[in-house]
Amino acid sequence: MPLPIALIRYCLIALLIGWVLPASAQAEPAAADLRQTWQMLDYIAVDYPGAVQAGRVIAPNEYAEMSEFAGAVRSQLAALPGGQNQQELTAQADRLVQAVAEKADPAQVATLARGLGTTLLARYPIGAVPASAPKTSQAASIYSQQCAACHGPTGHGDGPAAQALSPPPIAFTDATRAAQRTPLSLYEVISQGVPGTGMVSFSGLSESDRWALAFYVGSLGYSSQAKAQGEALWRTSAEAHTHIPSLEALTRTREADLATTMPADQANAIIAYLRSQPQAVNEAVPGADRFAVARQRLAASQRAYADEDLAQAKKLALSSYLDGVEPLEPTLATRNPSLLREIETAMAGYRAQLDQHAPAADVAGQAAQIAQLFDRADVALQDTRIGASTAFLGSFTILVREGLEALLIVIGIVAFLRKAERSDVLPYVHAGWICALLAGAATWAVATYFVDISGANREVTEGVSALFAAAVLLSVGIWMHQKSLAGRWQEYLHAKLTTALTRRSAVFLFMLAFVAVYREVFETILFYIAMWSDQASTAILAGLVAGIAVLAAVAYWMLRMSRRLPIGRFFSISSILIAVMAVILIGKGVAALQEAGWISQTPLALPRIEWIGLYPTWQSLLAQVLVGTAAIVGFLANARSGVRRQPGANK
Repeated sequence: MPLPIALIRYCLIALLIGWVLPASAQAEPAAADLRQTWQMLDYIAVDYPGAVQAGRVIAPNEYAEMSEFAGAVRSQLAALPGGQNQQELTAQADRLVQAVAEKADPAQVATLARGLGTTLLARYPIGAVPASAPKTSQAASIYSQQCAACHGPTGHGDGPAAQALSPPPIAFTDATRAAQRTPLSLYEVISQGVPGTGMVSFSGLSESDRWALAFYVGSLGYSSQAKAQGEALWRTSAEAHTHIPSLEALTRTREADLATTMPADQANAIIAYLRSQPQAVNEAVPGADRFAVARQRLAASQRAYADEDLAQAKKLALSSYLDGVEPLEPTLATRNPSLLREIETAMAGYRAQLDQHAPAADVAGQAAQIAQLFDRADVALQDTRIGASTAFLGSFTILVREGLEALLIVIGIVAFLRKAERSDVLPYVHAGWICALLAGAATWAVATYFVDISGANREVTEGVSALFAAAVLLSVGIWMHQKSLAGRWQEYLHAKLTTALTRRSAVFLFMLAFVAVYREVFETILFYIAMWSDQASTAILAGLVAGIAVLAAVAYWMLRMSRRLPIGRFFSISSILIAVMAVILIGKGVAALQEAGWISQTPLALPRIEWIGLYPTWQSLLAQVLVGTAAIVGFLANARSGVRRQPGANK
């Protein structure tokens, strides 16, 4: 590869790495230590009543343990880096230590411990969240193999090994205790164990197995009747969904807390059902606010900003979009795409105001505007019915829009290889796009049956793949432009064809074809999953078939036209088109990483034109300018080199 092209490629990759990595790296205190701190706080809140009653110690060993844990919490928080967060946490820890020392009422100690735990989770991103809804049905066999010997086959704490343990194993069927625990607290105990007891760490289990086990043992304290009642309530009560709007909220919700917002028997039933069937938390209910998570996180972000906690305000603002809006984006994009663009622009503007330390009144005004957009979007999503014509057009448009970009790249590579008489490399390209389609099918299966693909993962996947494709296309475009100059293409075709495209280059083309197709398949699959409806399935499939037919026709036309063009002209036109594609993809890639929170964003007064990768932020525009400039510089360098070589080429 000529030095200027290689230099441009390496500089571009270095620039992108240097831009992305610092934005994504965050220095936080050791998560394992803070999670242990939170676990001890939860342990104090649950077990303190067994040590102290009416100001008297009723279990000396238990009380000594509570005192030790409270002191350990205070020491660990005091070791955090200084600042407002650390001062707030240590002040709360001091009150907890004092309350335990004074043998305060259990309710007071529980309130202090849980309040400190809540503050800790809010100030530091240590709270684990399952990647997808745990499969409790799979946890029964794990429990039988790993837990039944101590806790008993049904969770009564009466396993054959229980008699030899001091303190004795917990009875998961204890309804009072179950009402005080959360799946998160059970997960932490399973992950880290409890020092000084027979409860060892089960960190050897996968994270998904530990979450499944946490929900499974958390459901053993509830009857089958309660679970059935909870299912009926959950499917009909919009109010219940507002209290537990997401899987993350479910992992942190205690029955005792939920009982303060609704009748105790209803709280018991809903918790019983959701712990046994956690995937149901994502089920919609008529009248439920689909943007509840987004509203709550946005409101919390406002409060944090008003309290001058800028880091927390930014974190919650990003979570409001990724966890509250992004999961609904595919559906809203098929119902009202212009409204979706308004929401994305408004939320980007809100995050930009936080970055710019805007006045609190301006931030509140922007949040109010976003809330109104949420109202409109919720109305748009209320009607779950979809007409046949709407379904057909939506399906057709999505496939053609997403597929055309990948098609241009793949067909361009195929046409180039045919012109270069390198059909021996074509299998690599075909293997690339075929593997991408197979990977897309696997993604569909995973997203449908196993894992809920988060908004952050989706944006990062799209962003990183777009940046990779842009870097490759830029270098390929400059290289093709070089070969289009007088005499260069003859040299390329007739000099040493056997080494002009090495095996490494062929593998690189495989990767380019794979990434170009998979990033579009990935996006398309998520749209189809969100759009799918049994009543409109025929229309959706018809739109899919029509879209495939159009893409096939475009591919045929492009290949036919490429055969008619002289090779020099083909290289020239293709190099320009590929460079333009690189500019488009770099804009889309930076925008996706901005939405994932990897790159900051500063709004510009420009229109948003997605099909050319133009997004109204100076970061994405700067990236496009840099790539466009690199392409122009490469083309000019090729032209100057071609002029110097022209006399020799014509001899």
